[in-house]
Amino acid sequence: MSKPILYTFGLSVWSAAPELALVELGYPEDAVDIKIINLVEGENFTPQFTSITRNATLPTLVADGKAYTNTKDVVHYLIEHAPKKDVARGTAFIDKIHEDRIDPNAPLLLARNEEELKASASGFPFTFVQNRQNSLEKHSVLPEAAPFKSIYDEKKKGNGSILAIYRGEVPEETKQAFFKQSIEHWNNLVSFILNDLPAALPESGFLGGQNPGEDDFHLAAWLVRIAHLTGATADKDGIKALEKETKKPIPPKVAAYWAAWVERPSFKKVYADGLH
Repeated sequence: MSKPILYTFGLSVWSAAPELALVELGYPEDAVDIKIINLVEGENFTPQFTSITRNATLPTLVADGKAYTNTKDVVHYLIEHAPKKDVARGTAFIDKIHEDRIDPNAPLLLARNEEELKASASGFPFTFVQNRQNSLEKHSVLPEAAPFKSIYDEKKKGNGSILAIYRGEVPEETKQAFFKQSIEHWNNLVSFILNDLPAALPESGFLGGQNPGEDDFHLAAWLVRIAHLTGATADKDGIKALEKETKKPIPPKVAAYWAAWVERPSFKKVYADGLH
């Protein structure tokens, strides 16, 4: 039987969840084939990858003749087939951490004011969105992309709308609506960190107990991304960076949770090249 194939990328927030799981669950280094899909270059929009996962997203796992195409299913498969069996199974918290209102990917592209928009339009966000659009345009016209026309059309429209904002090609009201959406999203993230997380977390350890459980792989990836987007580049900077955005001290439970994770060998391995 062929080995599972995990499609991942080093800068992908949700790819970190199964990467953490692989280490924590005791998988040997060669148990799963790792294939890199460069999101920055838009490689996820090739017809070949789109035929595996219609959403063209990471992580994706192909195992036992089936494709698992969202983070929840990928991590769950790894837990169900793990060498270590004493791992706490996931709860409804996983669905909560994946709600659109606290999407950890969105802030990378959002802008709350003219200053942030200028920075995005002259920095990595513009490059990322432009590369995505170029890839979508290039691959959508290929004959093998025909079965996925509606997918390409939808993604070109959504990505193109962000690109138009960065280029200054939209009416003022569209730009102001974008600012409003961005402010609301960041407010949701801050509220989740200050209110929802302390209510969910234990006094010490992890959601799964003394060791990380299924819920924790998702939460760790989410929390690291938010810390990174607030300026953290290394684990020691995480809490201070978050406080720049919350404008309040990070709740003790959240700080303790961060401290518990950054000492794990899995965390050190997945984020060896910096937070993302």
